[in-house]
Amino acid sequence: MLRKRVMSGGLAAAVVCAAGIGVATSRAATSHTTVTPTTINVSAYEFRYKLSKTFIAKPGTVIFKVKNTGKVAHNFVMLSGINKTTPLIQKGKTATLKITFKKKGKYTYECTVGEHAEEGMIGHFIVK
Repeated sequence: MLRKRVMSGGLAAAVVCAAGIGVATSRAATSHTTVTPTTINVSAYEFRYKLSKTFIAKPGTVIFKVKNTGKVAHNFVMLSGINKTTPLIQKGKTATLKITFKKKGKYTYECTVGEHAEEGMIGHFIVK
């Protein structure tokens, strides 16, 4: 039960009558859950990509670790409104691309070097 009582000097104070009733605090308990990003290993080679996973269970942060296992330079570009890219990755080197997917959908990725996408370096990543 909450009662308002006027105190001397005209000051108002709230008095909580807590006889047998728990008193709630003004700050609700918060849960701080840390969501671990999903890591996808990507192998880039002539003229394909191989991803360690093809989709994630729900929207969130995904880290693409792209390794060029081919003989010529490649990149990894996430299109579909994301428009993020790795730098040019030389033979045997790696690059990381961190993307936060905010909604479910089908996202296109490709290599934008020369005609690599037309040769088959294109695919879809599904967030559901």
